[in-house]
Amino acid sequence: MLLKKNIPLKYVFGKIKLELMMIAIYTLIINLLYYKYNFTNLVIPLAVPMVLGTVLSVLLAFRSNQAYDRWWEARTIWGAIVNDSRSLSRQVLSLMDATYQSEELQHFQERFVKRQAAWCYSLGQSLRRTDPLKGLDRLLTKRELNYVMRYDNVPAALLLLHGKDLKFALEQGWINPYQQMVMDETISRLCDSMGKCERIKNTVFPATYSLYTHFTMLFFIMLLPFSLINIFGFMEIPVVMAIASSFLLIEKMGVNLQDPFENKPTDTPVTTIARTIERDLRQMLHEQFTLEAEGDQNRQYYVL
Repeated sequence: MLLKKNIPLKYVFGKIKLELMMIAIYTLIINLLYYKYNFTNLVIPLAVPMVLGTVLSVLLAFRSNQAYDRWWEARTIWGAIVNDSRSLSRQVLSLMDATYQSEELQHFQERFVKRQAAWCYSLGQSLRRTDPLKGLDRLLTKRELNYVMRYDNVPAALLLLHGKDLKFALEQGWINPYQQMVMDETISRLCDSMGKCERIKNTVFPATYSLYTHFTMLFFIMLLPFSLINIFGFMEIPVVMAIASSFLLIEKMGVNLQDPFENKPTDTPVTTIARTIERDLRQMLHEQFTLEAEGDQNRQYYVL
């Protein structure tokens, strides 16, 4: 995702440079036919493209709003993933019975929290159709990697390991049934968020609507030179290019925003969000184990 406030013009107009070049050539040909070869009957009333432009504006506005709604929904879902990841890690680190503090329990907590960070990376990579296991070897154990490699849906397999670990913790007496239920609800919310992201990814924007809008815009741009030639003369070339670029950029914006998981600069920044989650979870782990290492066995709460 583009995080800079000032987007370079080279990037903006680079998306439509080919279309603008073709429009300039097309408008120049019409001007040559009109002024050099006296095709004066080429002129059409300005009201014709104005009416078409009004209809096109409504279509593009609807397209842009729907595309932004999809993008914003994806960003909202990942905001919930941030909250639930922190909540799940906090529950794992704080709800375990202090009387069972041991090296085995610390290893369990560390493995669980790191797996949650790995889940965030894996989900983002799978939504972008890239390798969902890339870079997870630093967060997962070899046994966990071998386990999830058997699944087509790696994030779902990681959540399944979460559930198995909660059952193991209950059997070991580290948590009680109520605590297991609370943590399982958090895992269920993560699963819901994953399903919502997959729904957005797999539900394409109606192709017919995009096609009809694109054809309407092309027809509008083709009519512009015939209506403006009497008003601007040869100066209509930059005028037509400016008007056309406005409509083309709005259309491109809608196309880019409608698919927020396509690994484009306008995507939902899933990798950046996953890095933030990993940073926070690692800090929670470090503080937990640092306080435990101080040796105060009677401490019932942590002073932050």
